[in-house]
Amino acid sequence: MKIKSSLKLNYSTTYFLRQVYNLKTILGISLALLIMLSSCYEEMPNNPIANKAPVTKVFLDPDSSISYQPSKINLHWSGDDPDGLVIGFYFSFDGVNWTFTTKNDSSFELKIGAVDTTFIFLVSAVDNSGNEKYDSQIFQNNINYGPEPFIDKNGNGIWDAGEDYIDIGVIDPQPAKIVLPIKNSAPVISWNVLSTIPNVSYPAMTFGWDVFDLDGNETITNIKIALNDTNNAVLLNGGVRIITVSTKDFSNSSPLMDIYIDGNPNNAAPVKLPGLVFDSNNRFFVQAEDISGAKSGWISLPDTSRNWFVKKPKGKVLIVDDYILLDDAAQFYSDFMDSLSLTNKFDILDLNVNKLPYLNTTFLETIKLFDGIIWYTDNDPSLDLANASVQNYLDAGGKIFFSMQFPNDIDLQLIEGFLPIESDTSYYKSSIGTNTSIASRDSLNYPNLLTNRSFSRVRSFKLKGVGVKPLYYFPSGVLNGHIGFETSSKNLFFIGGPLQRLNGNPGSIKKLLFQVLFQDFNLTL
Repeated sequence: MKIKSSLKLNYSTTYFLRQVYNLKTILGISLALLIMLSSCYEEMPNNPIANKAPVTKVFLDPDSSISYQPSKINLHWSGDDPDGLVIGFYFSFDGVNWTFTTKNDSSFELKIGAVDTTFIFLVSAVDNSGNEKYDSQIFQNNINYGPEPFIDKNGNGIWDAGEDYIDIGVIDPQPAKIVLPIKNSAPVISWNVLSTIPNVSYPAMTFGWDVFDLDGNETITNIKIALNDTNNAVLLNGGVRIITVSTKDFSNSSPLMDIYIDGNPNNAAPVKLPGLVFDSNNRFFVQAEDISGAKSGWISLPDTSRNWFVKKPKGKVLIVDDYILLDDAAQFYSDFMDSLSLTNKFDILDLNVNKLPYLNTTFLETIKLFDGIIWYTDNDPSLDLANASVQNYLDAGGKIFFSMQFPNDIDLQLIEGFLPIESDTSYYKSSIGTNTSIASRDSLNYPNLLTNRSFSRVRSFKLKGVGVKPLYYFPSGVLNGHIGFETSSKNLFFIGGPLQRLNGNPGSIKKLLFQVLFQDFNLTL
């Protein structure tokens, strides 16, 4: 049982103590004067009237019901003393251990086990008829209430002379009582609005969910996740709300998947997730469990109306199709992979068809399944995605070949986030025609190119001075700067045009791809 009410005496309690002390002093002086005046006229009574105990009441919030409260409740109490003042209250849930407070209400979290439980709350008012000295033990009503509360100014745990304290008077011998039948509420789980799932993906996916528990979300102790079979579920911490699962164990027919909390590879769970089936439909399940053992229902993605087909990568190269225009780009790349002896050894991720959830995270973990990627775009590329993922992919050892164009208006600083360009200089031409030469500064290794079709929104760049090798430019002065380059570390190549429109010199694109993929990137089949 967790009790939120504080047992320390705060500033308001200290102020209260001083006011009580001042009031008692005034009352004492007044009483002494009255006695002196009375003694002038008559004798003191032989049988003075005994101090009466205060009377206590307790109740729930006005809108609450006694029958089966949730485990977090608010209680209120009051006291009335017929011949004095109420200075505080003692309360207890077991009749043995009592806590003093000057408050008239408090919130309690009543922790229960796997079954519903009944608690009994007791509270007794305390009056101001103390003995004007500190008592290390208060024993009344056959109960030891412990020492009188005090302000421990020196922090030594015991009362010392000069420290303020509450002078406990008579304690109500008949505590007010309320019976609290507490019903545990099972958690409720639902998918996060961002959690969708494509029809087809590679073995990297991100899931997110929301959990609510009427007894407080802090009571949720476990999250259970499973792939295809809930009997093989694994446990995660109850605070987990987003995970990414991934595996590169392609040789195993029953691989275990890594679990990244919040999609962060540096925060991997100590367990792995079994159950994945390659080249087949799969289903992901999640369930929440609270401290009492009460569980939500299982929810799944996808539901029974859809399928999630998980493909095992065929090889080490992934083509990222970021192309919207309707032309022969997709067929062009497929044909050239075949010409490079990569038939059935490459994969394709179409960003416009298979919409990935938690895009930045899921995309990064997907491309990390491959040693190299060819990312081709028209003039509306996914720049935010590139900016969020490219450097992380390169840092993980990946290699990228870009065939990328850009829109008319562009933030060069955004491009500088993943390409080695100077963000203050770019050169632009609305279009270039057929038979336009694009020369190589290293024609021995990188072939000269020639446009076989026109294309629009052509952009070249001024490159950073360090870490980049300038390669392609317009010898005729169509544009200044460079339209093609490669990093000195040979892990990123860029050409600012669509390859299917730069193949005017027969065999040039095949030679370029071969040089970059197999010589510079050192990819193996």
